[in-house]
Amino acid sequence: MEKRFPERRLFLRSDTETRFIRLKPGTQLLAWTGVTLTVAWTIIATAILLMDSIGAGNFRAQAMRDKLVYEERLNAISDERDARAAEAVAAQQRFSSALEQVSMMQSALLRTEDRRRELETGLEAVQATLRRTMTEREESESQVAALTAAMETGDGAPGTGALSGELQGTLDILADALADTAEERDEIAENAEFAVTRAQDLELELRLMRDRNDEIFRQIEEAMTVSVEPLDDMFRAAGMDTEDMLAAVRSGYSGTGGPLTPLSFSTMGGEPDEDTLRANGILNRLDEINLYRIAAERAPFDFPLRDAYRMTSGFGMRWGRMHEGTDFAGPIGTPIYATADGVVTHAGWSSGYGRLIKLQHEFGIETRYGHLNAIRVNVGQRVSRGERIGDMGNSGRSTGPHLHYEIRVGGTAVNPMIYIRAGSDVF
Repeated sequence: MEKRFPERRLFLRSDTETRFIRLKPGTQLLAWTGVTLTVAWTIIATAILLMDSIGAGNFRAQAMRDKLVYEERLNAISDERDARAAEAVAAQQRFSSALEQVSMMQSALLRTEDRRRELETGLEAVQATLRRTMTEREESESQVAALTAAMETGDGAPGTGALSGELQGTLDILADALADTAEERDEIAENAEFAVTRAQDLELELRLMRDRNDEIFRQIEEAMTVSVEPLDDMFRAAGMDTEDMLAAVRSGYSGTGGPLTPLSFSTMGGEPDEDTLRANGILNRLDEINLYRIAAERAPFDFPLRDAYRMTSGFGMRWGRMHEGTDFAGPIGTPIYATADGVVTHAGWSSGYGRLIKLQHEFGIETRYGHLNAIRVNVGQRVSRGERIGDMGNSGRSTGPHLHYEIRVGGTAVNPMIYIRAGSDVF
């Protein structure tokens, strides 16, 4: 120590005297150690502050970028939802207008059929009358010929003059009857010709009406196809059997009556015509859209957050263990919303989940919301899609405030992003 820190003297000189301070090796070592520790602490503290400032700046910048991306996505989803809603409203309006036109055409078609049947009946009556008149005319002509022959071959026997007078009167009566019959025949022929022409015009009008009906039905069928296919793709993308799902919804909503009752365009009995089958097919597709709407409200296609968030962990293996949900980080107190209609089956503390909410939905689907800071529902309570059920927190086995979101189908965990992405493609 004396080699490295030899004893030193610090002289303090004034006008009248000179003093000195003796610096022993131990004192020098202590002073050097203190200065070294102070400088080292200053360097380390400065580095920590700089790193923290840089990290906080990066985190804030990342948060701002995530927020902007999220807001842009929300705006895009909102625009797409509005467009889909506008398309649905337009399709509904087109369908209502088409139904009104179909109803008007149905009434006109029934009136045309009644008029055609009346014309056919009148034509048959005219033809029968004409045949009867022709028969009577032939009989009258035969009688006139017989009487004329009798007059020409008369031998002047007694009573011949009286008989000739009677024959002449009969001939006059028959001539008048034949003239009336001829006029009636000509009138009947004109009526028959008019009836045939009118029937041809009605047949042409009926054919044009059927062409218009076919065009209207085709447009409505295309609109139904465009409306149903995205919904069907959404449920299939989520791995759900659409036929079983629709059957389950239909069994819960099995009442009949109202505007969706099958149409009947004919009261004559027998098998339904092609227009009836097509109209009922459109009504069935409209009913299918309604069933899809009901199913979409009862399946978790919505997103549990409305505020800015950061996805910190996805579904799958993590640190050698299965992570059965998706984590979304955000500030403590961020509102959490139900992603579908359902019933609360659990609302309380649950081991590593911390404060946990379980919602049971239709089709054997369950959603879980873990690590909450506050729970706003009770067990047995029915909640609606988009209803606030809790607040984001840091309870349970958690490294920071976030939401652990799970979807289970039949007790088996599935990737929540499948449902979220499928819903974002439609809503």
